[in-house]
Amino acid sequence: MKKILLLSLISISTLFAELSEPIHSSFSTYYENKTFKNSVQKERANVYGVDADIHHSNSEYKLRYEYGKTDTIRPRLSEDLRIQKLFLRYGYDINNFQININYINILSDNIAITNHGKTFGAGVSYNFNKQLAVNFTQYYTTYRDFDVLQSDFKFVYKMKYDALKIKIASISKYININEKYKNGFTKNAQDDYLTTGLRLHFLYDTYHLGMGAYLGKRAFAIMSDGFKIQHHAMEFDRTYAIGIGKDISNFVIRAQYIYQRATEMPSKNENVEVRNLRLILNYKL
Repeated sequence: MKKILLLSLISISTLFAELSEPIHSSFSTYYENKTFKNSVQKERANVYGVDADIHHSNSEYKLRYEYGKTDTIRPRLSEDLRIQKLFLRYGYDINNFQININYINILSDNIAITNHGKTFGAGVSYNFNKQLAVNFTQYYTTYRDFDVLQSDFKFVYKMKYDALKIKIASISKYININEKYKNGFTKNAQDDYLTTGLRLHFLYDTYHLGMGAYLGKRAFAIMSDGFKIQHHAMEFDRTYAIGIGKDISNFVIRAQYIYQRATEMPSKNENVEVRNLRLILNYKL
């Protein structure tokens, strides 16, 4: 099933590319290696993903498929964790505005009650000028036992000094959790969360440097502009990330290191550390 879905996504992406005469479109693949410290459930994980970002005229089509396998601690959990996720986004430019529609589907999760959870999102961006833009996106995630509402508000500011380009993004996330049925995932969660983040990106010639941080607690959050979802019962209270990259012809090679600290909510297990090394290969058409 995984191979069939992966081939289907690649075929759809290729079809878009052939029919749309894309401009500044791209295809990517990535690998993540995660290690967990002080967790009562998880030890290490490997995550694989492919995505396509197709631009044509005023439209943008972006899709991502992700597969992950996590080694778990037994007998706490009965088997290793396997997850498949699908992410979709459509954007349309209207003068200085852009609308975005998002969809996430947790295709399979063999352990968590969030299996088959779905997210629907819609938002709007406004470009004041070439330097300053804002975006508001509202997400609604539905699981079997609970729902999550998330509101994202983002400022993006761009600067240029000779050959150096700088992009600064400030993000605020408000998350509301609504229990439909009592369950182990949300019994120790707050009803509401507010978290803020700051991301910086520097481009000089063909070299990239990125860094970011999120402070403030969050749980069951949508991250990465709708292309990551934290659907396990972990309450994160800090995230730090740094990455480097290099343009080589039409390729961009990037490496990222992400550190997160969390509490596993079902057992109130604190000071769980998650370290993630991410390698990304991007091809620009």
